[in-house]
Amino acid sequence: MAQADGRVLALGALAGVAGIGLAAVWYQSQRSERRRSSCLSSAAHDDEQRAAGGTMMVGPSNGGGGQAEVLARLEALIQCVSELKDEMKALKSALPTLQDHVRDELGLVEGAAAAGRVRTLGPLHRSTPTRRKRAARRALSTGGGARAEGPSSEEAESEGGYITALTDSDGEESNDEGQSGEEEEPVDDLSILLDRIDALHEGTASDKRESLDTLQEKREEFGQNSTFLWRLARAYCDAHDVSSSLEEKKAHAETGKQVGEEAVTLNPLCADSHQWYAIMCGIMAEYDTVQNKIKNGYLFKDHLDKAIELKPQDPLSYYLLGRWCYAVAQLSWIERKVAATLFGEPPNATVQDALKHFLKAEEIRPRYSKTNFVFLAKCYRDLSQKQEARKMCDAASSMDSVSKEDEEAQKELDLLCPSLGV
Repeated sequence: MAQADGRVLALGALAGVAGIGLAAVWYQSQRSERRRSSCLSSAAHDDEQRAAGGTMMVGPSNGGGGQAEVLARLEALIQCVSELKDEMKALKSALPTLQDHVRDELGLVEGAAAAGRVRTLGPLHRSTPTRRKRAARRALSTGGGARAEGPSSEEAESEGGYITALTDSDGEESNDEGQSGEEEEPVDDLSILLDRIDALHEGTASDKRESLDTLQEKREEFGQNSTFLWRLARAYCDAHDVSSSLEEKKAHAETGKQVGEEAVTLNPLCADSHQWYAIMCGIMAEYDTVQNKIKNGYLFKDHLDKAIELKPQDPLSYYLLGRWCYAVAQLSWIERKVAATLFGEPPNATVQDALKHFLKAEEIRPRYSKTNFVFLAKCYRDLSQKQEARKMCDAASSMDSVSKEDEEAQKELDLLCPSLGV
């Protein structure tokens, strides 16, 4: 559902582990460099003193003591250079095996972390990896850091926005390739939570209340994730629908709209965030002043347009946009004048616009909903196409009422059919 730019996190993680293996070699080279610098600076300092004072010149006047001191310093300098050469050779010999060493260390660290997660989550919370993840693991373990920079760094991100371990040992990789089934690996806590919330959203009124309570408890932990926030906005919408108290409905609408706005701000490229923020704006319009009703109507339209731009194959967005267009087309003259006075330009839409969006929802998903058929019938009726309107009524009648919205649609259908001679 949504998603990050500049994805070099997998390569960065590899470099961080590689730093552990390189630390010892780096320290040795730095120590050698300091020793060489010390020797060279000491010799240079002595040369300056001899040139300035003339007392350190090697010659007959200084005797054997001066020559012995110079020879001793030269010998120390030669010893420093010799040690430096030995350490450079050791560094050169260590470099070819550094990649294998880093891979082994990374495999041990990730293996231990994965084992810890399996113990924590248990067997019921494990899932199979995707082909993309397995390909990324192989690229990282067989190609080293250079080849892992491409697809693996991008594919390392999970759906909840978290980075997952993509490395296995050579033995695990061979075992994975030799088996016909897929190896299981742990799922992060957010994915488990969102799967549960999606299931509760499709459930009973009690399930919807449980969904809101669960998300409220987890908000402090996952409140900076847009996929979490738009589901929280959706949960407030569900709680609004199943509440009986007017005050409770209004409170859910207000809070849900705030959460939806937060989700859009956090990730402006998430289509679901725009969609559910638009829905909450539409719900909030039921409880606001005339001015805020019109303002929320504009917000509803703008964010639905953005949701369709980002996710053009979602029938819900087209259905909702059709509802908006149909409502605007039914505005009275005075309501349009109020909108023009408050905002300079009144909303503009026709029944044909509404019909186009309802038909698009049906095109994307045939028999999308009972309510969609009812509004298709209304549009055809208003356009004096009664034969098409009757077809839509028949289609709506053939669908069972499985939700509260379907029950409301059935009531409208019962009033609509007699007027069309159905």
